Amino acid sequence: MTADVHGTADFYGTARGAVTARLLRERLALLWPELAGQSVLGIGFAAPYLRPWREHAGRCIALTPAQAGVARWPLGARNLSCTAEEDALPFADLSFDRVLLVHGLETAENARRLLREIWRVLKDDGRLLVVAPNRRGVWAYVEATPFGHGQPYSPGQVGRLLAASLFRVERRDTALYLPPTNLRLALRSAKLLERSLRRFIPGLAGVTITEAVKEAYAAMPLRAVLQRRLVLAEAA
Repeated sequence: MTADVHGTADFYGTARGAVTARLLRERLALLWPELAGQSVLGIGFAAPYLRPWREHAGRCIALTPAQAGVARWPLGARNLSCTAEEDALPFADLSFDRVLLVHGLETAENARRLLREIWRVLKDDGRLLVVAPNRRGVWAYVEATPFGHGQPYSPGQVGRLLAASLFRVERRDTALYLPPTNLRLALRSAKLLERSLRRFIPGLAGVTITEAVKEAYAAMPLRAVLQRRLVLAEAA
């Protein structure tokens, strides 16, 4: 992964970033409404999107790419931020019930290796949510937002990549029909605009959301992956 975590954090500190996070969180919470007691891992820059689950999850971890540095977030002692190489996640096999990948797939140095590592750390009934910039959407071409960096994907491309990485796609959704604007009127009317544009231009969403289930009986890769770097930072 090559995204700049500090630039992404700065974006989410703006009014536009806050509206973006809220709109996307609402779609994610509809897909995963209740994760009480479960182990949840967010990969990429997932901290703004873990809020619906972090209070009730048994464990909630936000992992950012090693070269980008660790992103801290204000959680309790059970919740951590960490950094690691994308192809050497510092967790044992079958560690997590759910994994959220956001601001990660499009900037991955090797998307298939990343997805195979996610497959490894997911439990046999584990689920993965992938949020990726939509190739047909405007957000993928605006570099002033985190969604304007890296490789955008169509829903079909995400599905084929997941299938090649031993996942089965179960559901698809979309979000961010609101244009990537700083206009206050648009931001104040974000919910209304999002709802209206979803109805009239369904193919032009800013991001695609794909939920996939781990193929529990698929074979693991024979080559062991060496774990290289790990930094855990307990949130303040």
